[in-house]
This record gives sequence, C-alpha cells and structure tokens, in this order.
Amino acid sequence: MIRANCRERFTAADFDFVVRTLARSQSDSVSLVDLLSDAKTRDSVLDHPRLVDAILSNPDHLRISSQFYFYVLARQVLQQAGINDRKLCDYVGSLLETFSRTSRLLVSDEDKSDSRGRQYISDLLIALKRATPEQAFLLRAHAGNYSLFVSGIFHENTHRRSQRGGPDIKFYEQIGRSNYELVASHETARRCELTDVFAGLAHRFHDVRLALNELSDRLLHLDEDARPPLVL
Repeated sequence: MIRANCRERFTAADFDFVVRTLARSQSDSVSLVDLLSDAKTRDSVLDHPRLVDAILSNPDHLRISSQFYFYVLARQVLQQAGINDRKLCDYVGSLLETFSRTSRLLVSDEDKSDSRGRQYISDLLIALKRATPEQAFLLRAHAGNYSLFVSGIFHENTHRRSQRGGPDIKFYEQIGRSNYELVASHETARRCELTDVFAGLAHRFHDVRLALNELSDRLLHLDEDARPPLVL
C-alpha cells in the first residue's frame, strides 16, 4: 500500500546532497542539524529550486534515493500547478517511486490488445464483487493510483493507444477520480491518515494529472523509458 512517506525515508546521502547543493553562500547555508531536527525547516529547504536544478543538471551521477528524487520533482510541478498540500505531494512522490519500478508492466507492447488498460481496470472492478472491505479499499486505491500514473506519466502513450481503440485519458480520469472519492471515506483511509490525501486527489485529479504530464515531458521522460539511474 502506498503511503505519503517519502520524507520519512530520506537517507543520509539525501541530506548530504541537500547540504552540498545549498551551502554555497552564507545566506543560503543550511546545516545537517537543521535538516534532521526541525521538520518545518526541512520541508522549507526541500522546496528550494536549486535542488531541482542540481538533480536535472547531473542526472547520471546522482547519489540520492529514489524517494528523494521523486518527491523533489513532484513537489515542484505540483506547486507550479497551484497544489501546495505537502502531504499530497509526498503521496504522489511515493506513487511515482512505486510505479516507476514496474513501469514496463503498465504499458502493453505493440503486439498486444489496445484494450489492455481497460481490461486491467475491469479486472480490478470485478474483483471488488468478492472482496472484503479491506480488500476493496486496496483495490480501489490501486485503481486510482494506476489511473493517475498511466494518464499522468504515460499520457502520450495512452493518447496514441486510444486512437487504436484503447481507453482514453477521460476514462482514466473518471476511474481515478471516482475511486479516490470512494476510498477517502473508508475507515482504512482514516486509520492510515490518508483521508485528506484521497479527497484532494479526487477533487483535483485533473490538475494533478496535468502536473504529471509536465513532469513526464520535461523532467522524467518515463514515457521514453529513460529515467536517470539512481544509487539506492
């Protein structure tokens, strides 16, 4: 299950990267003590645009964790889209980290049916008929996450396949928005402190999707299977 926990899983190498990147002048200096001891300071520092520049200017030699990489980049494009909820940004970063590991499995090959995406969603919805409440929550959360990732990161591929009969962006937006809305009111979401995240994703699915389109086009290039290697 995906959680909004990128920031909880940053490594010593991530903090070292932040210090080395930002400590270039007295006014921009940041200490490791500040990063580790004060959550508000840490969150503010993580929004510094120089971190994004450093990540993008040297992608082949990054010694940072994947959770740091995806959080910083997702945070930037979501803020640019007017989405400032840090917890929601954290969740989206975790979603990207999780799905990018199996991105090849999410896009069918050219010789396979163009309806694979719709069939995959249909399988999830069919499974709901015999699912327990807890299983139903996980299935619906996954349907929302899958729809956001495919329509956000693989939007060009999705558009091309929709022209050959595959599900289009509107299909994924509808599925994603409706399932996020349903899981937002689930007891498991409350227990995992994700009610506000799912409600936010349901309400602003379109905006988040467009932000991820921008992330895919300008920064990640996952649609071209060219994400820069990370040292984990």
